[in-house]
Amino acid sequence: MKQWTKEQLKNFSTADDMHVSPFYDDRKTYGTPTWIWSVVSNNKLYVRAYNGQKSRWYQSAMKQHAGKIKLAGQEYKVSFNNAAGNKNLDNQINEAYKNKYGDSPYCQPMLQSGPISATVEIEPK
Repeated sequence: MKQWTKEQLKNFSTADDMHVSPFYDDRKTYGTPTWIWSVVSNNKLYVRAYNGQKSRWYQSAMKQHAGKIKLAGQEYKVSFNNAAGNKNLDNQINEAYKNKYGDSPYCQPMLQSGPISATVEIEPK
């Protein structure tokens, strides 16, 4: 299993330009890039769907478990894994969102049950 490098994680922790593109059902065509917030916690990359599990990109990511992201000026082929449901991890990711995006009026909604239930870990392929 590949892991992000320390340098990548450092860049990701401050970057605010992530676009996520899970595969469509054909597993060949990348979906339309969706801009989302990303955070780094415990040397791992996480995202949440603002509209929770109803988000189209989230549904595709959980169905296909693969796609690509563009972050910190680079494009990466990735795997998407459900990371919701662990209270300690949820709290750590909440803190990462507060630290990175706390000044935004959109931060508080990301700390609610809908987005928390749609937390995804992104790993390099």
